[in-house]
Amino acid sequence: MKPFRFGIVAGLASDLGAWSALARRAEDLGYETLLSPDPQYDLDPFTTLAAAAAAAPTLRVGTFVAVDMFRDRRLLDWQARSLHTVTGGRFELGLGTGRPEAARTVERLGGRFGTARERFEHLTETVAFLKQQSDRPPLLLAAGGPRMLSFAAREAETVTLAAMPRTTEAELKSIVDSFWPAAEGRDVELAMNLLAVGDEPAPWLERFTGVSVAELVAGGAVSVLPGTAREAADTLLRRREEFGVSYLTVNSGYSAQFAPVVELLRGS
Repeated sequence: MKPFRFGIVAGLASDLGAWSALARRAEDLGYETLLSPDPQYDLDPFTTLAAAAAAAPTLRVGTFVAVDMFRDRRLLDWQARSLHTVTGGRFELGLGTGRPEAARTVERLGGRFGTARERFEHLTETVAFLKQQSDRPPLLLAAGGPRMLSFAAREAETVTLAAMPRTTEAELKSIVDSFWPAAEGRDVELAMNLLAVGDEPAPWLERFTGVSVAELVAGGAVSVLPGTAREAADTLLRRREEFGVSYLTVNSGYSAQFAPVVELLRGS
């Protein structure tokens, strides 16, 4: 089993002051990483993450995840290795094929989004290119379906499971039961993103996912972590034992609620 790691996925922080404050707060609360979606509310995450890394000198930063079709792979490699170099190795490149809504951004940038198969094939070529480069940053791949899970298991240092909000532990077990054989003994870090921590309602989350925190808790979804900090920590310890998940990320809106769990488990 790998030691626990914890990261927060940035919400809206549209200027330098907000980004600096968010990065310092993540560092102060004990998180190892600050992660940015792509785009970061219409901003380039490679630019905003550089600012975050400058504000918090021990914090790791990463994309969560950069959309492969947004950039020429040579440009992506240049951006990633630049951040890797200037941060002293604190940058982690998260990469994925992109959700359907990413098509609008690709088209605005003058590209073509392509079919799911075309995006997967393009990603495999990008990963092969990136892994040829020396002194590259660690690679995180977001994986949902069987084809992507198998590919990520063979190629990435970290794999984050792109589970659905209502995914249960039984369904998670089915996913990881196919994932680990595909990894063929590689030392892969397995990650999951939490949508909510605690039992309090979150109307903003319901608008985004179409389901309430109470419904997710009642359905046994692994995307929420209810209970006290000790109960939540015990749940994560058990899931690491059963499924191998050791890297947990959470929306920055829950950074304070999750911090007591981080304090209990960090480094263990």
